Amino acid sequence: MTEQPTPTLLIHGGTVIDGLGNPPVRADVLLAGDRIVELAAGLAARAAPDLPRLDASGLTVMPGLIDAHCHISFDEPNSNDELFFHRREGLAAIIAAANVSKLLAAGVTGFFDADSLWEIGVDLRDAIEAGIVRGPRMTTGGNALLTSVGGTAGRLIPDEGRRGYGVVVHSRDDIVREVRRQIKIGVDWIKVHVTGLTPRQRVKGEVQVWSYEELKLVCDTAHELGTPVVGHCRGASSTRDAARAGFDMILHATYMDEAALEAVVTHRVPIVPTFTFQANLADHGAAVGASEGIRKLFQKEITDSAVMLKRAFDAGVPLLCGTESGFSLTPYGDWHYRELEVFVRDLGLTPLQAIAAATSANAFALGLAGETGAVAVGRLADLLLVDGDPSRDVTVLGDRQRLKQVILGGELLNLPAIPPRRDPPGWRAPHYGTQILRQSVVSRLHKHNGEPT
Repeated sequence: MTEQPTPTLLIHGGTVIDGLGNPPVRADVLLAGDRIVELAAGLAARAAPDLPRLDASGLTVMPGLIDAHCHISFDEPNSNDELFFHRREGLAAIIAAANVSKLLAAGVTGFFDADSLWEIGVDLRDAIEAGIVRGPRMTTGGNALLTSVGGTAGRLIPDEGRRGYGVVVHSRDDIVREVRRQIKIGVDWIKVHVTGLTPRQRVKGEVQVWSYEELKLVCDTAHELGTPVVGHCRGASSTRDAARAGFDMILHATYMDEAALEAVVTHRVPIVPTFTFQANLADHGAAVGASEGIRKLFQKEITDSAVMLKRAFDAGVPLLCGTESGFSLTPYGDWHYRELEVFVRDLGLTPLQAIAAATSANAFALGLAGETGAVAVGRLADLLLVDGDPSRDVTVLGDRQRLKQVILGGELLNLPAIPPRRDPPGWRAPHYGTQILRQSVVSRLHKHNGEPT
């Protein structure tokens, strides 16, 4: 006879959103160690009187959020110049270890670090798992594989070698060698920058800079060693070829055509649209000096891609929530709920579908599908108690005052207030302003203020 685990905590009186898409129910949640062992109404009445209890009356009990596209080592740069030339390896690691607490405070109990400066992601993950750093569950890529076209960084990327988060590969031997090297050091995912920007491109989105044969070689090499592959794909052909080549997850998948849609549906490749960056720039870019033109451009990427992504979802392709947190437009701790809002507002998912995309579906990015991301018997007790009803309005998850308790592996986290910090010397790229100070600019300013020019 199997011995039943000893209960360690009873969460009672709350309304449970299970993260699996089911309607909310009133239920108590019983934990034993790091697992959920029972879920039912009325548990409080028959539980041992000395069992520790957490009163969730008036609160929603739901899975902790999982962010399937984060960049924990970047520390919110304003530009690739800042990211590539103003970071120091040791200091970047220390700051990344401090920044993970911001994710916990925002209700994030797991995240995927898509690519990393140096190999900080591997070391930080290991430090979290060893209990040296307090942070969410974490999986990580290493340096993103690039061709010399340069991904989205263009001429800032060298023709060979490493810079920032990327490593340039040229030949089949280069590809195999680098994939094997990264797996040797312990990455959870191999990331490929399948598309990039070129100065005179003629395609929507970004240009595919890898051949199908090269993409398949990455997948075959990684899969032989039991490691999944994820691709940055902004464009129809790249999404199609990544799906056909065997990619296990695709970031963005914007501007899909019918052939790309057919490929992702056939292969059921999970997609992480990661529209938070675009939505923040489109909706709030004026607050940081972004031009109206760039705001409209980023909104157009959402608008032009939403229909095909929803068609993929309706055909059974998992959509996962990722936020690109780690840039100046997506700082840590502020916007981890935002992708749910975009899924509801722009893609047409229900709030419960969006919550599932940010919890149970996202467990795939952690390598923990079926293990976390749901309030269900047998799952890891990674939970969030919320003052409000996210099944009606997902934006309540963005109000820090409404996040009443974070539980990670059955442990109630006492999260201290995060103090303000200064940047170390040379950490940011200096800016004199947002535009060139021409006489015409001064004249317009005087005219706007009613002053003589």
